[in-house]
Order: sequence, then C-alpha cells, then structure tokens
Amino acid sequence: MRFFIKNYGCQMNSYDSQRITDILAHAGHEIANSSEAANIVVLNTCSIREKVDEKIFSDLGRIREMKKEYAKDFIIVVAGCMAQTRSSDILRRAPYVDVILGPHNIHQLAKIIDKIVNSKSSDVVMSTAANVGSKFPQSSDMLFERGVSEFITIQEGCNNFCSYCIVPYTRGREFSRSVLDIRTEIKNLVSLGVKEITLLGQNVNSYEGVGLDGKRCSFSRLLFELANISGLKRLCYMTSNPKDVNLDIAIAHKEIKILTPSLHLPVQSGSDSVLKRMNRRYTTDEYARRVEMLRAHRPDLALSSDFIVGFPGESDADFQQTLELVKNIGYAQAYSFKYSPRKGTAAAQMDNQIPENVKSERLRTLQNLLDNQQSRFNQNFIGQHVNVLFTKKGKHEKQLTGRSEYSQSVSVATGVAMGTIAKVKITEVASHSLIGVVVP
Repeated sequence: MRFFIKNYGCQMNSYDSQRITDILAHAGHEIANSSEAANIVVLNTCSIREKVDEKIFSDLGRIREMKKEYAKDFIIVVAGCMAQTRSSDILRRAPYVDVILGPHNIHQLAKIIDKIVNSKSSDVVMSTAANVGSKFPQSSDMLFERGVSEFITIQEGCNNFCSYCIVPYTRGREFSRSVLDIRTEIKNLVSLGVKEITLLGQNVNSYEGVGLDGKRCSFSRLLFELANISGLKRLCYMTSNPKDVNLDIAIAHKEIKILTPSLHLPVQSGSDSVLKRMNRRYTTDEYARRVEMLRAHRPDLALSSDFIVGFPGESDADFQQTLELVKNIGYAQAYSFKYSPRKGTAAAQMDNQIPENVKSERLRTLQNLLDNQQSRFNQNFIGQHVNVLFTKKGKHEKQLTGRSEYSQSVSVATGVAMGTIAKVKITEVASHSLIGVVVP
C-alpha cells in the first residue's frame, strides 16, 4: 500500500512522522507524494491550539471523500496529540477514521494496518496507552533515507504543568532515553549522510537518562557524550526551560566545538506576576542572570525566545515589562503569539481574559520590536563570514539555502553542493534572512 503523512505542529511531531515513515517503509509500504496518490493517509496531529484542531477536522472531511472512492482499501489514521486528548470527539465527528493512535503508540501502526487489511474489519482501532520507550528506534531498526539535518527526540513529556499548556496531558510525564540509545540512533543517521542533529524535548535540559556507565546522566554530560561521534558536524537542541539552565550547560557551549552558538530559551513574559500565573517557576531576574551566564561563556550566542501576549490578567504595565525585557536581553529572533485558551488547562478557567483586540494590538507592538532586533542582529553580519549547512533549493534558479551556525537562513547563488557546509561571506540582509557568496 502507499502512504502519505501530513504533519502538524512542533519539531517533535516532525520526528514522530519520520518514525512512522521508517516503520511503514520497513513493513513494505511505499511513500506517496500526496494524499490523492495514497491509500493510507496519516494525520500526525497537534493539540496546542484549538484552531489547529478545527483545521484537522476540516482536512478529515476532505479525506473522507477519497475514502468513499476507495471504500475499504483506504485507511485513515489520526495520530499524535489530538488523538490522545480528543479521541471521543474524533469518534463522534469523524466515525470513518480507521485508527486513532496516541504519540506513544506510533510503533504499533504497521501491525495495526496489517490487522485491518487482513480482517477487513470496519471497527475503529484505538491505541492511546502510555508506553513511551517503545516508540523509539531499536538498534536493529532500519532507518529510511534522511536529509543532512535531522531531529532526534531525547526526552518526552513534561513535569512542569505550565497553566496554559496541554503537553503534560498529551505526552505525559517526563521520560528520558538512555545515552546508548541516543548515540546509536545518531550514529545510524550519520551513516546515512546526516551532518546536523537537533536534540528535542518538551523540556530538553531536564534530561536525566541512563548514562553509558549505568548512572544518571545530566543534559550537559549528554552533550559531551555526543560531541565525539565521528562524522557529526553540528549539534543543536530545543526547547529549554530557563529554570533548568545551569553552569554546566554554559560550559558545554564554551567547550564543545560542534555545539552551535544558538539557543532557544523561551521566557514567555517579562512580568513576574504573569510568569507566576503561568506557573513558569522562574523570575525575570533569574532569566536575565542565566542569559548573562551563558553569554559570559559564549559571547557570540544567538538567543531566540517565545512570547505569549494577552495572558489572562496581563495588564498594560505587565506588557510594558515584557517590552523592557526584550530591549534589555536582545534577541536574534523570536516567536510570539496571542494567548489562546486551551480546554483542560488551568489558564482557560482564569478570570480577566484579555479582549481579542487588545491581544492583537499588543502582539503587533511586540513583533515590531522583535523584528527590529532581528534585523539589527543580521545587519551586523554584513561583510562577515559564517559557516552554512546547505539543505534545500532557494527561491531562485541555481540558488541554495541553508542555515548558519547562528540559525540564520542564508542563500547563495552558486558555488556549493547540497548537503555541504561552506564558508559564506554575507553581502546583503533580506527579510529575516541573509544573502552571501561562497568563499573559495
């Protein structure tokens, strides 16, 4: 059979979609380029925002028409976080779905499809039990072809229970893979030509896996364990919680040559009162001191962040404090969003929900400031050299695009092969990206 996967949401979902690809391809199924060319369609879903849920139901309605044409030879799979939290809604609103699969159960998909095909049953197969460890590749698993830059999940779930976040209810409590399993997967990927690895976790720097010596291994120790893998050229990670940044991580940024000088460190708000209602468990002063420590060890560190505006009870003064924090810290890039209530979270029940027009105005103000900071950061690179890993074709003919060690998008016209790391002299700053020429 031919399968097509549509991925929604975060980088961890991208990793899970690649795992599903490995599993189905290993079972003998073929990859299709579109849902129209497939008879197995997998929607790997996200549940961070309600708007995404409705988009998924809309997509299911479209795919239903394809199923009518193929009849029982067409299998619809809803996997991921929405499958975990809204399985009853999926059964009610989309009873034509064949499989509902939580994020911890993706390793079962090939066997489930075989069962459906052989039994010709019309019953929905649902698997949402928590069994985190089994989803990850085993040493004997075959990995499908990869690009030069890939994600690896090293830690899943979260113990923090931020008041706006549904992740602990979709991905469960924290689980860390062993160092041996992570090293083995990375070595296998490097053998397929992968040069850059991004380590993923809902709270990646709280990693506490079993080390090669059988003892608890911290995140900083893991970074050092991975740094000596032959053929690995770049190591990145996301997403970090500021409360778990420590001196050992700062030292790793200083001493590990393949660890990129870029760090995503979400602060969410510049107001201590808002952070407290968010249950973030750090203050703005603690955040600033951790940034100062990181930059003391790696002065060229490019810092990015996440911001939520219009959180319940956020006053004008709270928002101004966020703007002041941005001005004081300085970011290379950032992601900012209007607060969106999520059913099942504490914040959705809070009083003083902010009107939509106020949230929109605050978001515009914040994004203008963040865009200006990103532009100034990039302007400083004109005439400078950066190392770029080229991963895809650019917008123009014969143009290639990649990312610098500072996580900037960089495009060049000619003079380099796909999948290589080349030194590039920056000649121009475009909107949120850089343009340069390859240095011979």
